Amino acid sequence: MKYYIIAGEASGDMYGARLMRELRGRDPEAEFRFWGGDAMAAEGGTPVRHIRDLAIMGFVEVLAHLHTVLGNLAYCKRDIAAYGPDVVVGIDYPGFNLKIEAWAHRQGYKTVHYISPNLWAWKKGRLRGMRESIDRLCYILPFEERFFAENKMRQALYVGHPLLDEVGDIQNRTAERTGDVIALLPGSRKQELRQSLPLMVQLADRHPEYRFVVAGMSLIGRELYDSLIPAGSNVEVVYDQTYALLARAHAAVVCSGTATLETALFDVPQVVCYRANALSIAIAKAIVSRRIRYISLVNLIVDKTVVTELIQEDFNAARLEKEFRLIADDAATRERIAAQYATLRSLLGGSGASGRTAQAILDLTR
Repeated sequence: MKYYIIAGEASGDMYGARLMRELRGRDPEAEFRFWGGDAMAAEGGTPVRHIRDLAIMGFVEVLAHLHTVLGNLAYCKRDIAAYGPDVVVGIDYPGFNLKIEAWAHRQGYKTVHYISPNLWAWKKGRLRGMRESIDRLCYILPFEERFFAENKMRQALYVGHPLLDEVGDIQNRTAERTGDVIALLPGSRKQELRQSLPLMVQLADRHPEYRFVVAGMSLIGRELYDSLIPAGSNVEVVYDQTYALLARAHAAVVCSGTATLETALFDVPQVVCYRANALSIAIAKAIVSRRIRYISLVNLIVDKTVVTELIQEDFNAARLEKEFRLIADDAATRERIAAQYATLRSLLGGSGASGRTAQAILDLTR
């Protein structure tokens, strides 16, 4: 069969690569055309757009790049029509993928959305359109089951979290743990890096007793990291080795996103930070459900404060210093976080999300 897969971010590229592998294992004649990154390209098929050109987040930032976004939407529709796939699969990236899926459904293509947008937090109004345009919705967070049942989203299927497939046996991976490595995960987008990395560097320079290592991403471009890390700083960068870094880390400072869950699955105590355009944050606060108390996946899944979140004005040098000392040096804090991480893993269940998603796609198209 012919699969058209769209991933717009680094996490989607990772999940997309494993999904392609699982699909090929079940469908030896699988053909892929995709929007993604290096991980998906390594699985074969025909790349269309690279994620380095697609990752835009925030209301203001999207408006600033509206011409590019609209151009990509138009091109994607033409490309799908020319390819004629058996199924269109959108991986996360909802602002783009939901529009493409709605169009594809009207054209008669089967549609799958893998990793649901956070409808329980905001934009619940998307549900009606998704019911009409998505043939199968594969969601990955356990607490979403109740939401989709209450809202009669019958095509929704819980597949589990694909990070468990990626991380694998956590205990084996943490065998290389050292006491002096501090992982800095400043985000997977350029605007996140510009907002978070300078404060992380300031923290590092105050603590020469630790070795601070940035989980860099080569697709962002090494020049940006170099511009944000002054010469002589107590910070080094390793590229495309996030899991190897987390396996050795004693503690971590993490920009909110998928990385918070990855860090937790490696049992690394962390402080979560996030800062964005003030107008984008104000708009988000106005439309996000008041029931949502957290931004990190770790706290959202456990539904309590497992890790400290430093958001906007709280993400400053003094607060970061205080919280870092707790996760790095305070035994009671580290033990509390470790216990809650165990709860998190039990809530997520076992591995196999990628295989279950691949099978759901095949069941839909046969």
